[in-house]
Amino acid sequence: MKEVYILLKEQFQNLGIMFRIAKYEDIAEYQSHYLGLVWEYLYPLIQIAIYWLVFGIGLKHGTTTHSVGYLPWMVIGFTAWFYMNRATLDASKSIYQRVAMVSKMKFPVSVLPSIKFVSNLSSFWTMLAFTIFIDLLSGVYPKISWIQWIYYFICMIAWLLAFGIFNSTISVLVRDYHIMLQSLMRMLFYMSGVLFNFETNAFPAPFVRILQLNPFFYIVSGFRDSMLGTSWFWQKPTLNLVFWGMVLFFLLVGSHLHYKFRSRFVDLV
Repeated sequence: MKEVYILLKEQFQNLGIMFRIAKYEDIAEYQSHYLGLVWEYLYPLIQIAIYWLVFGIGLKHGTTTHSVGYLPWMVIGFTAWFYMNRATLDASKSIYQRVAMVSKMKFPVSVLPSIKFVSNLSSFWTMLAFTIFIDLLSGVYPKISWIQWIYYFICMIAWLLAFGIFNSTISVLVRDYHIMLQSLMRMLFYMSGVLFNFETNAFPAPFVRILQLNPFFYIVSGFRDSMLGTSWFWQKPTLNLVFWGMVLFFLLVGSHLHYKFRSRFVDLV
């Protein structure tokens, strides 16, 4: 637990640096593009349009889910997933991409994955605003349940931090791990309820229970529960315990491995 405390302490002590570096990286990444930072917001909207045309119109023929159209239902899940997917993959390679540079500075390496979470937040807020706009057009209006999206946002950041410090450390130790993680995330995209509503009678109950153990599934469905007002998070005590148990597990293992091998990162890279 001491290593977890040190990890969290380093995150809070360097919040200002994290936001400044994230802002600089966003500008640097798109500076050679004509549209610049517009791509940060345009790309996810293009992805939504593609999946809606394929799965909402082409395959589902405009069917409804939870008494709302497929588009608002999908956009809610896609907003959470798009952010988590990008943040997870970016964080996993954050240390071996920058460790040589920060090793020459007084800068905690554990902050590198968190910078990626901050860097992707701008597109997340834009997507969330777009989601609310689509909901309003579809007849989904604000309700008291919307307030619990704050809880699921905290869940999302906690999971990304725990999973990110674990992935970024393993990616330095085993360079093939990042490629394996990319394949895993592609599979989880379809197994996390982003495009398909698994919580229906069309799927066997044991299969759905297994899927619900997936932290990405928990967060995606949680955002939908908040926006659509289907249930409250305290009504799922078992899933809450499983989720936070997995967060704690990856946080403990990831922080232990990080501080055990941090002094050797430069040699390993």
